[in-house]
Amino acid sequence: MSRPALIVIDLQNDYFPGGAFPLHNAEETLSSVLNAIMRARQTGMPVVHVQHVADSSQGLAPFFNAGTRGVEIRADVLDAAPDAPIVVKHFADSFEQTTLHETLQSLQVNELLLCGMMTQNCVTHTALSRKADLYRKVTVL
Repeated sequence: MSRPALIVIDLQNDYFPGGAFPLHNAEETLSSVLNAIMRARQTGMPVVHVQHVADSSQGLAPFFNAGTRGVEIRADVLDAAPDAPIVVKHFADSFEQTTLHETLQSLQVNELLLCGMMTQNCVTHTALSRKADLYRKVTVL
């Protein structure tokens, strides 16, 4: 039986205008992600937020520093799935030294739909993770 979850990776303020590392087409990506969350919620699919927080033991990072507005997940994304668990990561791979796999197991998930910012980095690293191999299907939206 198929039991997918939508994993929303790094929809954080630093990637948007006014943030420390604004990305090209951030608003368009946000719109697509909000639509994906809406569709997931309509079908009862679990949603999981992934938040990158810079490792403070490595010194001040260019962005995603703990305690800053930039590290926060966008309010509109949180509002779209307010009951979704938040998994904090420190690496590009959302599974690396996080609770993502355990969170997904508690939700009885066996397929992943991945979306977020920096598809060429964190989304792809998560899709290619050895832990992602444990799931029946991994799709990048």
